[in-house]
Amino acid sequence: MNIRIKKGADIKITGQPKQEVLGDLKADVYAIKPDDFKFLHPKLSVKEGNTVKAGQPIIYSKDDHRITIPSPVSGQVVEIVRGEKRKLLAIKILADKEIEYIDFGKLNPENASREQIIEKLLASGLWTLVRQRPYGCIANPEDKPKAIFISCVDTAPISADPLFVIKDKKNYLKTGLEAIKKLTDGKVHLTFAASNPNPEIFSGLISGNIETHTVSGPHPAGNVGVHIHYIDPINRGERVWYLYPQDLAMIGELLETGRYNASKIVAVAGPMVSNPGYYNIISGGSLKGLKPLLKEGHTRVISGNILTGVRQDDDGFLGYYDYTISVLEENHEPEFLGWLLPGIGKFTIHRALLNWFQNGKALPYNTKMNGEERPFVVTGEYEQVFPFDIYPVQLLKAIMVNDIEKMEQLGLYEVVEEDFALCEVVCTSKIPVQETVYKGLELLKSEVG
Repeated sequence: MNIRIKKGADIKITGQPKQEVLGDLKADVYAIKPDDFKFLHPKLSVKEGNTVKAGQPIIYSKDDHRITIPSPVSGQVVEIVRGEKRKLLAIKILADKEIEYIDFGKLNPENASREQIIEKLLASGLWTLVRQRPYGCIANPEDKPKAIFISCVDTAPISADPLFVIKDKKNYLKTGLEAIKKLTDGKVHLTFAASNPNPEIFSGLISGNIETHTVSGPHPAGNVGVHIHYIDPINRGERVWYLYPQDLAMIGELLETGRYNASKIVAVAGPMVSNPGYYNIISGGSLKGLKPLLKEGHTRVISGNILTGVRQDDDGFLGYYDYTISVLEENHEPEFLGWLLPGIGKFTIHRALLNWFQNGKALPYNTKMNGEERPFVVTGEYEQVFPFDIYPVQLLKAIMVNDIEKMEQLGLYEVVEEDFALCEVVCTSKIPVQETVYKGLELLKSEVG
């Protein structure tokens, strides 16, 4: 299938990463943050002072003890950070100079059963890479999805190229794909950019129940939610699982070597990065090593892309699912008579600002909001950037009044926060749209499951 998206918007921003691995982002301390895992109710497996190996469970789910979050490195648990009401915020690990790995044993997926593959992924903690729609949370291993989606295209601003980060991992990719094929009786859907419909790294790997699709158009054309919506939509009671190419490679490496290797390649990009490109880093690593790569000035470091990522402070860490580190200029200075200025240099989807004719030009956007939250008005902006056959404003209003029946009828099962990110960008009322969608999903999951 060729999916062509017309509704959406590409935010052209300076600091696009060059396709080159420029070095390593080394860290002494690594962190596991339970908030990276949606709707996970965490329970600690370790205490401060314990020594751990890479792959050893650090936390597990209260709802299903088989689902664990492993340590990315070997070392000592040096701090357990808690917030209000003793909420578990982070487990920090001081890494050894030489990483010691737990040996989970090798497994050939071609000769293994579905149950054996799931058991191996659960034992190693890599089951956390398999997520589901609805809700965007870790998949339930007891479910059998009607399909599995693997998105090989990312259209978010200055984000990592999913194919570049796996360019040297074809063998692991093949093994991971063989394993994933056995997790469903339905189809495994691979989506590529229409500009590169047959990438070399996947040559010879497409067989059996795998189908390929192409997608084109502005962001959010690369969102897996868009692919699911157009290829195999979700109804109540149905489950679809999804992963990304680097996840497949990590699963393949586990099955071939028996080791949980949390190393990955991330893009470090944005207007405040002096030399944007790709770097090797271990998942959960401290981001203090970024400082030499940044330009002078006030910066905001974001783990993830600029639309959906999480802001990190000076002691921040790379998020578990993130393959991009974005850095923008931190700017909250008010503009004198800003509402009268022509708007050159500001992002817009309208012709009300003179900047509309620069939409093809990359600009050094910063963190300035150019306004504050105000009453929710219907302007038609959401519909211009939301490519789903869903009424976005009506759905958000249903969430705001906790109307579960309306949420279901209006299609909340098909979307997660990232699908509404552009709505938040263009919102005249500055409504926290993604936060609102998350609250709706949380309510729906607690009531419907």
